Amino acid sequence: MNHDLSHPGARGCVTLVGAGPGDPELLTLKALKAIQAATVLLVDDLVNPAIVALAAPTARVIHVGKRGGCKSTPQSFIEKLMLTAVSEGENVVRLKGGDPFLFGRGGEEVAHLQAAGVRVQVVNGITAGLAAVTSLNVPLTHREHAQGVVFITGHAKPGALGPDWRALATTAHNAKLTLVIYMGMTGAAHIQAELLHGLPAGTPVAIVQNVSLPQQRHATCTLSGLAATITRENLGSPSIIVVGDVIAGVAAVPMAQQWMA
Repeated sequence: MNHDLSHPGARGCVTLVGAGPGDPELLTLKALKAIQAATVLLVDDLVNPAIVALAAPTARVIHVGKRGGCKSTPQSFIEKLMLTAVSEGENVVRLKGGDPFLFGRGGEEVAHLQAAGVRVQVVNGITAGLAAVTSLNVPLTHREHAQGVVFITGHAKPGALGPDWRALATTAHNAKLTLVIYMGMTGAAHIQAELLHGLPAGTPVAIVQNVSLPQQRHATCTLSGLAATITRENLGSPSIIVVGDVIAGVAAVPMAQQWMA
């Protein structure tokens, strides 16, 4: 099929929409309007069903399961689905957890769509790394404790070496940075061991599971106890790991915590 949609007869378009961390009330108004206007939605695995339910009853919903560390629908197949729907004049929403441009492969999708002549726009969503610390009432940056923040994935592309955690730890220590680690639960023991080459063992850490959802839980510990805490508290994916002095302020908060509306 010829997917060049630049000719005047092509009516379809694609909007990449960030569904946020899970709580439907954290959607932007622009995201809500895009979801309600969609005729076809391609939905990632971690998107809250309550958000999908905001779509029009006549909209066609296609679940394309994208979850870090798990078997997922091939990216090429998702891109083909979008192009096919657009060629049929559909208003397509690619509904992605968090923000489309933060570990959401949104950049790849935009490039592919634009190369095919497709009209595409992106609607940002609140990323889980920000929502995680906000739910604990601590910031990612603080003029006394953190001069910046690094968002990084613990799930390397197949065949890739992944981040240089030792170098990152040294930089974070010297520059007073908060580290926000996505998809890091499986490799937490390795990440801990590598970060300890540049960060003090007593560096505060928070692990937040199911960010912004009613079943949200979290635990705090020091860097030296990261892997043991995950095991002891039976924390799993999806979780965000936050490393840095800004976390020191949540040490007294109970481990299990529900999202407060």
